[in-house]
Amino acid sequence: MAIDRRKFMKIAGLAAAGAAASPAARLLATDENVAIPDAGITAAEQAPAGLPQEHPLTAGRWAMVVDLRKCEEYNAAHGNSCTHCMDACNHTHNVPDIPADQFGGEEIKWIWKEHFGHAFHNQRHPFQREHLEHLPIPVLCNHCDNPPCVRVCPTQATFKREEDGIVMMDWHRCIGCRYCVVACPYGSRSFNWRDPRPFIDELNPDFPTRTRGVVEKCTFCEERLARGEGPACVEACPAGALTFGDLEGDDPEFRNLLANNFSLRRKPELGTQPEVYYIGVAGSHGSDDDSHSSEEASHD
Repeated sequence: MAIDRRKFMKIAGLAAAGAAASPAARLLATDENVAIPDAGITAAEQAPAGLPQEHPLTAGRWAMVVDLRKCEEYNAAHGNSCTHCMDACNHTHNVPDIPADQFGGEEIKWIWKEHFGHAFHNQRHPFQREHLEHLPIPVLCNHCDNPPCVRVCPTQATFKREEDGIVMMDWHRCIGCRYCVVACPYGSRSFNWRDPRPFIDELNPDFPTRTRGVVEKCTFCEERLARGEGPACVEACPAGALTFGDLEGDDPEFRNLLANNFSLRRKPELGTQPEVYYIGVAGSHGSDDDSHSSEEASHD
């Protein structure tokens, strides 16, 4: 069939445009079930190297439960020298080890130990066992449901992730004003007064280091959750004292920890709604087989 010059040029132009658009079409194809034209593979198979391929762990509201009975029992057997959770966190997140005797007590901490009497000073009473007063317990950012640190941050460098409640940090946005440090009633935030990198003994290349002049803290291992892994401290605890789960989920084991045990949260009277719960406190005085969850353990 004959074709005139005008029609020929029109067809040729459309063909050229289609060829030029083909690479863009490949880049824009994000549905893993959409086949890339002429490639014979899916867009998911073309994912950039290094991005996580595992299914991420998701929740309506992440929380942690610390069983002080297990923690105390393991520490008693090892001279109160257990630091597995702290060591795992520090290595995973390149937390610097700054000698306190060199720099006037400066330290960077994501998870650390406090005496029960200090962490729960508002729970003291005249008949409390002295042993409980000095019991070392792990403490960390409480990822409050009503976080004061978020309200005071002028750059939104700290923010609450709405999909799962994690209180996040964007170190690139942090201007070092330290408003969040003052606002946090738990001492969970650390400020880098100096370059932290010279104080990292073994660098983890999979996690970014921070710089001088920024604040940092625990993030519930959000980068591991994105890879389908649990928090490093939870997996490293040899006593199984740390449990991580979804307050809004249907995991009976996690929910029963709170439903069937008396629990404490740090400074709940401040209205911050902390999401780190401590159980087994009554067990430090004796058996708590008949105990039940306190009102403050319920999630509103």
